Formats: sequence, C-alpha cells, structure tokens
Amino acid sequence: MSEPALTKRGRPGYDQRAILEVAVGAFNEFGYDATSMGVLATRLGLSKSAIYHHFSSKEELLEQALDEALGGLEGVLLEQSAQVGPAIDRLAAVLRGAVEVLTSRLPYVTLLLRVRGNTDVERAALARRRAFDRSVSALVVEARDEGSLRGDIDPRIVTRLLFGMVNSIVEWYRPEGPEDAGQLASDVLAVALDGLRVPVGAGSTGLDKLDHRAGSTGSRQARPPGLGKLDHR
Repeated sequence: MSEPALTKRGRPGYDQRAILEVAVGAFNEFGYDATSMGVLATRLGLSKSAIYHHFSSKEELLEQALDEALGGLEGVLLEQSAQVGPAIDRLAAVLRGAVEVLTSRLPYVTLLLRVRGNTDVERAALARRRAFDRSVSALVVEARDEGSLRGDIDPRIVTRLLFGMVNSIVEWYRPEGPEDAGQLASDVLAVALDGLRVPVGAGSTGLDKLDHRAGSTGSRQARPPGLGKLDHR
C-alpha cells in the first residue's frame, strides 16, 4: 500500500507530510473542533499563512488525514489474499491487514475512530468506513455459510466483536512498546477466530445443531438474519 504523495515543499523543515502529522497529533489531543489554525501555527512555529501555503483549510487537513487511514483499510480489501480462497482465509487476511494498517498509521486511524459526522468531510469518511465494515460483515456471513465459522453465533454479533477487538488497539498500542506489530496481528487472529472456527472433523456445524434442536420441538430454527447497518456511535 503506497503512501499518499504529500511532498509539497514550503519553508525549510516543513512539507505537507510534516504539517499533516503535527495536525493529526493536535486533532487527537485537543479534538478537531477545538483545534484552530492558530493552535497548529503555534505548535509548528509557523505563521498561519505558511500553513495555508500547503493546505487551503483545516477541513482539507482533516480530509487528507482521514483518507490516509481509509485508503489503507480499503487497500487491504484489494489484496489478492482478501479476494481469493475460502472465506475464512480471506477474513483472516483482512483482519491481519486491518491490524497492520492500524499499527502503522496509528494516529490517523485513531482520528478516524473519533469522527462523529459533524461535517461533510466527517460524514463522507463515515460512509467509507461503513462500506469497509459491510465488506467484513459479508465475509463473516460467507465463512459461516461455507461451514468454517460456528453457526450458533449471530454474524452481527461476531462482526461487532471483531471490530471491537481490532479498534480497541488504538487505546493501548504504542509503536515504541514491546509488542511487535506482526505478532500482535497473529495474536488478534488467534483470539478472534480460533473460538469461532468449526472444529476440524466436526460432524455438524453449530447451525446444524441449532436446527436439530429447533426441529425436535416442532419448529425449524431459521438462520440468523442478514447483517444490518453497524452502529458507530
């Protein structure tokens, strides 16, 4: 996944990338609404006009920051490992890729997860995030239907738990800490999927067992309904 081309040069020591990184840090520390261009200028040691040489507005800073996070997540879905093979393997590849994006672009993903839809830029970002979430939700359903994931747990619950586990990493992960990003991704997969997989050689899936129990009482247990819109409040 390539980095956005943020290389426009201005005053010595500051290009678009450097200014964006400082802005994202301030947005995460103070909140986007509470961070003025004056605050950014003070933190950078530049005049506001010097910042405007690179970015037309605070909204453009936010838009590019959110695109950094969303572009990485959307890129995961385009990887061959996310498109070819059994659904359970594709789901694992997407979860691993999401963890890797989160750890490598931590401040940007942190900002994305704090967006509440107060502006057009934020609403557009939320729409892209929900599209990513729906793609993961569809993989969960596919993995269940192919018999790789247990059928006795509602896919909607599975999806929420997976997102909750991955997204919580922003609250405690520190790149300078002892946790290796690659090992962290493996640990997440082990915790998230091992308890959901249908045991190898199992005679029937959890869904079959649910159907059997329901049939013994005179009614047939329906499969869990399709996934609805996820709540990102």
